[in-house]
Amino acid sequence: MTTTPPDATAADPVALSHEFLRRVRTGESTHAVTSRLRDLDRETLAAGLDSDDARLAFWVNVYNAAARDLLAAAPEVFDDKSSFFGADIVTVAGRALSLDDVEHGLLRGARPKWGLGYVRNPWPSAFVERFGVREPDPRIHFALNCGAAACPPIAAYSREGIDDELTAATGSYLEQEAVYEPDADVVRAPRLLLWFIGDFGGPGGAKEFLREHDVFPRTADPSLRFRDYDWSFEHGEFADPSEW
Repeated sequence: MTTTPPDATAADPVALSHEFLRRVRTGESTHAVTSRLRDLDRETLAAGLDSDDARLAFWVNVYNAAARDLLAAAPEVFDDKSSFFGADIVTVAGRALSLDDVEHGLLRGARPKWGLGYVRNPWPSAFVERFGVREPDPRIHFALNCGAAACPPIAAYSREGIDDELTAATGSYLEQEAVYEPDADVVRAPRLLLWFIGDFGGPGGAKEFLREHDVFPRTADPSLRFRDYDWSFEHGEFADPSEW
């Protein structure tokens, strides 16, 4: 795939985030694209992120690209999870951001990481209010890759196809990570659903989410259990580049 010319991404933040992720995947220098992200005019950013579809695609791409860019250069940072998730690693429109800022502030509607998804920060920053997702989508949990073995593959998301892309990512992840045991009448869900269960509407909502994604039959009502999470480090699996 050819490199996107800088002028093609100048006024389109989503295209810029896609180019950032593409460069990470191919091992090219990311300096030019991270500089453009840093120097984005906020009016340009606001105009480019004019819908939740655009905001979802942009911030998921930025999260995955920034995480993989850092881990490719310094994989040892993954050993200290607090610093890895909490330290500023990417700057967008002059605002330095951590992975936690992107995930829990901009993508999850200013919901603290330790609140199980039930609590919203009543005083989100002006940056989050202006550029964050308005209606959080729990499917982002099956699109974000922090470097852990249990994370989903990395894909490039687009404003035009984000709904179908998140549906595909969610279905693929649940097919691999969720286990239905009909004899025991139990469904064992990825631990992500427990950590952010409020994002899914509580235990009942989480079960309905699994049912809607064909993890178990619609006529079944199994008990909900949660699998352990594999935090061992992996360099990251990318989705089929032909789909980018």
